[in-house]
Amino acid sequence: MKIAVVGCGAVGSYYGARLCQAGHQVHFLLRSDYDAVRAGGVTVRSPGGDFHVQPICAREPREIGPADLVLIALKTTANHVLPSLLPPLAGPGTAVMTLQNGLGNEAAIASLVGAERTLGGLCFVCLNRVAPGTIHHLAYGAIIMGEYGRPAQPRTRLIAKAMADAGVHCKVTDNLASAHWEKLVWNIPFNGLGVAGAAGFDAVERGRMEPGQAVGRCLTTDLLLGDPRWEIVVRELMMETIHAAQALGFPVPESDADRQIERTRTMAAYKASTLIDFERGQELELEGLFLEPLRQARKAGVSCPRLAALCNVLTELGRKN
Repeated sequence: MKIAVVGCGAVGSYYGARLCQAGHQVHFLLRSDYDAVRAGGVTVRSPGGDFHVQPICAREPREIGPADLVLIALKTTANHVLPSLLPPLAGPGTAVMTLQNGLGNEAAIASLVGAERTLGGLCFVCLNRVAPGTIHHLAYGAIIMGEYGRPAQPRTRLIAKAMADAGVHCKVTDNLASAHWEKLVWNIPFNGLGVAGAAGFDAVERGRMEPGQAVGRCLTTDLLLGDPRWEIVVRELMMETIHAAQALGFPVPESDADRQIERTRTMAAYKASTLIDFERGQELELEGLFLEPLRQARKAGVSCPRLAALCNVLTELGRKN
């Protein structure tokens, strides 16, 4: 396949490199990392074996042209640039799959290229971009993928097979919306509390920061699960998210909380993506990961006091950042 990767940070570079290694024609649409990746390619350091690839590099989407598959791995805070990036990449047979976190991304893409071209992929992976063109893959890597607003199509399974042939375990779902809520069970507490922890436990309890309050360091997954106070809040946020999903008609079981916590213990001191954004002074991905889930929970009649307090603290920290 001819594949275009839009957003070549940790996620886009990792999956794009896997597909490139498998022999696909992979184009990276790059900005700040263009010179480094064009000169030195992409190196992935992984427990499963290090590897190096040389994708085709472009600064503008028109240099790539229509692709068979477009992978969107931009931060959602950059989605405003998609109207200028996607049209040159999307031909009549193009599939566009967002690998972004949170709710609402498929709808945004469908408004630009049509619902029939739009897919979503939920990445369950621990990795970081440690330098331009260098990705440190720590663990996991599976993708759950599905179609926007409809059951899986034959092309969904073809894309999943291409990913599997590239060494990426894939599961195809007929209910992408439900899969999004299953992932939020992990993303909301560990991305959210990891950053909010910089304001301190008391601020998270109050749901607000004091005027002029100092901001400390973010909390990695091991710190959140290593302190009984924080672990209680992790579980409470997970249960609020699960109950919201159930009220919306998505069959997310309460046992998911225990399963996700135990899986997270194996990640050691992992920094979720929102923590890294905060430490770099970048805009936080609040809308799809926290604010929209809270709106949908309230619309479904579910009280989520922990999530509401978390949203307040994250919003305040976002203003300070």
